[in-house]
Amino acid sequence: MSKYMHVVTGDETRGEDSPFISDRDWSSDRKNMALFEEEMDSTPMVSSLLNKLANYTNLTQGVADHEEAESEDGIKRVTVKGPQMGTFIGVYLPCVQSILGVILFLRLTWIVGTAGIMGSFAMVFMCCACTLLTAISMSAIATNGMVPAGGSYYMISRALGPEFGGAVGLCFYLGTTFAGSLYILGTIEIFLMYIMPNAEVFETREHNMRLYGTCCLASMVLVVFVGVKYVNKLALVFLSCVILSIMAIYAGVIRTAIQPPDVQICMLGDRLLGNQNFKCVKTEVIDNITYPTKLRELFCDGPFLNATCDEYFIQNNVTEMKGIPGLLSGVISHNLWGNYGPFGSLVEMRQQSEALQDYSNVNRPYVLNDITTYFTLMVGIFFPSVTGIMAGSNRSGDLRDPQRSIPTGTILAIITTSITYMSFVVLFGACIEGVLLRDKFGYSVNRIPVLGILAWPSPWIIVIGSFFSCCGAGLQSLTGAPRLLQAIAHDGIVPFLQVFGHSKFNGEPTWALLLTAVICEIGVLIASIDAVAPILSMFFLMCYLFVNLACAIQTLLGTPNWRPRFKFYHWSLSFLGMSLCLALMFVSSWYHALIAVVIAGCIYKYIEYRGAEKEWGDGIRGLSLNAARYALLKLEESWGIFKQWPQLLVLLSLDSDLAVKHPRLLSFTSQLKAGKGLTIICSVLQGTYMLRGTEAKRAERSMKTSMAVEKTKGFCHVVVCSNLRDGFSNLIQSAGLGGMKHNTVLIAWPNNWRQAEDTLTWKNFIETVRETTAAHQALLVAKNIDHFPSNAERLAEGTIDVWWIVHDGGLLMLLPFLLRQHKVWKKCKMRIFTVAHLDDNSIQMKNDLQVFLYQLRLDAEVEVVEMHERDISAFTYEKTLVMEQRCLLLKQMQLSRTEREREIQSITDESRSSIKRKTPTKDPSSNSLHVPSIEALEQEVSVFMYFSVREDQSIKCFYCSKGTKTPARHRERNSPASDQVHMTWTKDKLATERNRLREASAGVKDLFSMKPNQSNVRRMHTAVKLNEAVVNKSQGAHLVLLNMPGPPKNKDGDENYMEFLEVLMEGLDQVLLVRGGGREVITIYS
Repeated sequence: MSKYMHVVTGDETRGEDSPFISDRDWSSDRKNMALFEEEMDSTPMVSSLLNKLANYTNLTQGVADHEEAESEDGIKRVTVKGPQMGTFIGVYLPCVQSILGVILFLRLTWIVGTAGIMGSFAMVFMCCACTLLTAISMSAIATNGMVPAGGSYYMISRALGPEFGGAVGLCFYLGTTFAGSLYILGTIEIFLMYIMPNAEVFETREHNMRLYGTCCLASMVLVVFVGVKYVNKLALVFLSCVILSIMAIYAGVIRTAIQPPDVQICMLGDRLLGNQNFKCVKTEVIDNITYPTKLRELFCDGPFLNATCDEYFIQNNVTEMKGIPGLLSGVISHNLWGNYGPFGSLVEMRQQSEALQDYSNVNRPYVLNDITTYFTLMVGIFFPSVTGIMAGSNRSGDLRDPQRSIPTGTILAIITTSITYMSFVVLFGACIEGVLLRDKFGYSVNRIPVLGILAWPSPWIIVIGSFFSCCGAGLQSLTGAPRLLQAIAHDGIVPFLQVFGHSKFNGEPTWALLLTAVICEIGVLIASIDAVAPILSMFFLMCYLFVNLACAIQTLLGTPNWRPRFKFYHWSLSFLGMSLCLALMFVSSWYHALIAVVIAGCIYKYIEYRGAEKEWGDGIRGLSLNAARYALLKLEESWGIFKQWPQLLVLLSLDSDLAVKHPRLLSFTSQLKAGKGLTIICSVLQGTYMLRGTEAKRAERSMKTSMAVEKTKGFCHVVVCSNLRDGFSNLIQSAGLGGMKHNTVLIAWPNNWRQAEDTLTWKNFIETVRETTAAHQALLVAKNIDHFPSNAERLAEGTIDVWWIVHDGGLLMLLPFLLRQHKVWKKCKMRIFTVAHLDDNSIQMKNDLQVFLYQLRLDAEVEVVEMHERDISAFTYEKTLVMEQRCLLLKQMQLSRTEREREIQSITDESRSSIKRKTPTKDPSSNSLHVPSIEALEQEVSVFMYFSVREDQSIKCFYCSKGTKTPARHRERNSPASDQVHMTWTKDKLATERNRLREASAGVKDLFSMKPNQSNVRRMHTAVKLNEAVVNKSQGAHLVLLNMPGPPKNKDGDENYMEFLEVLMEGLDQVLLVRGGGREVITIYS
């Protein structure tokens, strides 16, 4: 069956990142759905969705992405020929064939003889339980949606995210590739040891394995390159041989109960001897003459009866015994427990664990252990025999119904093979002598596999069956591994692997197959099944671990998209399987386990750093979300403290281009926090979200860029509000989540608040101070923040001076300590100044403060500054008077200007049709707050005087661009064009305006005769004297920290409060005003 498939070109990409239904599928005549016509582009109609689902077909992954072929009409189409397989052929047979492979025929008898029946049964049970639990978890994941090509990789990546999926997927790919090496080595071992021993080219077995293994790999790659359908046809032939071999083994076991085979093995004492075509006797008698045998010549110095012989040979007899005594012989009691030995030790009835010390003994016909044996090594070698459970899921793109086939076929294959393995363990130990079981290569039976001797009717059934079994499993591995790599490459999470996503004309992943062949060749060059097997175990166990983890997390989280059709699963089973995988990893080989973990970790970090972002269901992030929710609920029970780190809310100002005005505020934040604790960076745009929502997003991106440049770690947010005042208030109240809220607010001092065009700058600032105090939050105000050091600077030796006037929680002393942890301030010393009054003992204060700092574990110099009460100077009176006059003038000017603008606006509205403005009104900056300057006030006074001296009954105001003698301020505000605009007032209106202006003029004259308020004089006196002391002691400091006095309760004195702060910081460059939240943040106990 062939289908045609449209090839997507250009920037379009197929897969789950693309819309399931394209925009072209909509008909334009759906007039009865006009109510939803604006949403048609993003939300499909139900009828179209159901039509797409009904016609959906899951084609072979490789076929879907092959090379493009253009037809004559220019439309890019490809002919797809996809073999659609069912459960039996597509899943069950590949799994059984991969499981019943090389380890069963070449190593299981040796494992049973070495580990004993009990140890082997426990080993098989653990490994089979691990794979069965993994298969249950895999079945749940596989039935929770479509499973395209990639199998286990797809399941893990969509459940745990692209980082985990890519890391485990690549590890599983390496494991599958090395599995191909294992099967190829098994094939060559059978060929050279049992089929054609004379075909050896080199003297050493390893070199012969490398030579023939490379040739076998090339042949298998060629077969896979031809097409997957041929592999499937060959798989049936190979599996038939495997089934015949299994039946022959069972038949042989049954025969031993009736008539045991006549298989004799030669023993010298307790030691097993290899059969090298000699008679199992020391001497033989021919014509009543005793002659030495070939065996005696091997243990003696010469072919004579009086030659010097090996001591053990002289002391022990040579005997023959049945190698397979039979099922009813009772040999099972001798094979219950393990018999391990070191490398080079002899295979004997009762293991003495003696390694050969004399290397000349290697010429003796003993059977030796070629490796050091112990239980955990046996686990690592045996586990690859149960790792074929993914053989079906790796080829999920070729299945007709993966959701049904993968669970059913995989679990049935595991149950079948588990019963087979467990029965073989018991039957082998009950039929065969232990020394013969430990003869790995069958040297004692003339190089015939032990299973071949047991099988009935002929050993060649086992030899041929195991040979084809290994060939078939190798072909299955070389078929599945490239498709797995192709699926990873198609997802684009690993950029350098994308070249391996291409395929040839019939859909086979050519480049992925070539890379698989190269990696497989590395395993072939190792030339040892026992060395390659533990490597496979690590990669497969890691994959199985994450399959169980994915199922457990999805089940516990109960996400809405977790709806598997397979219902026989539970999170406890998944956790048990995960724990078993982890235990088996470190039990079998801890150093191999560490290497596998490091490789997976490196892949994970690479994908996280360079890989593409995917919107996949991430179970790990879901788990983190639940953990964060739990932690937030716990934090909700207690208030935020400073003992660890201040949790900062940084209020930024943005310019007209939505760039950060003071990036050094972010630098100071990173220096203060060092990336620890909570940091929230916020700003406010004035307007409505419907109009400025896009600008808010752009401002957030700009802030994130600035945060990255300044190395500030935290969260950023921009809100849109009708006015800045309410915006900052909302942020102070609601920023954060649950217990993860800020407890400190950091803002910049409004340096030009006196020269601003509007009073909102300093009014908003004072309201921010009041709200932080009401919320019991600390406040940090940085003056001249643009002069603060950047993160790249390194301050030379200097000081951070703390002026401790009042105690409001100790934050003032904690901040310098935190700053000195950063490399910018590391060389600065901390100095603490406190103020002593007339009735204070300054010496005692200094001693007490030193003791207190010692208990706080703070290193700082201490100095007590004496400030005695003095008479208030004339300068203080004058400064206070100027402050109050300016405040009164601002109020009067603001009132009169408002009324005047109201009159002008009413007149302008009448003649709006005749006015053409040449320059449009410029919107105010979104984050700038302006107040009137002194020059502006003087200009306003001149405006009042200008209007008050006019006595004409009809006043005409001429607003023009040039030549008018009205004040400059008046011209700038009201001259839209060069044309004159005549505004005539009535007589009554003129009289009212004249009286109002006379009153305003009288108020202005009263400014020069007023006296300052005594309370303001005292406050100014304190600010002046304290400023003198600070400037005298700390003018050269890198940073000065001062207690920030609170704003007045009466809002009429707000501007005076700004003047007091300005006087307090006068003459100082870098100042940080600190206002504590009222809670103790630094104690002597912790």
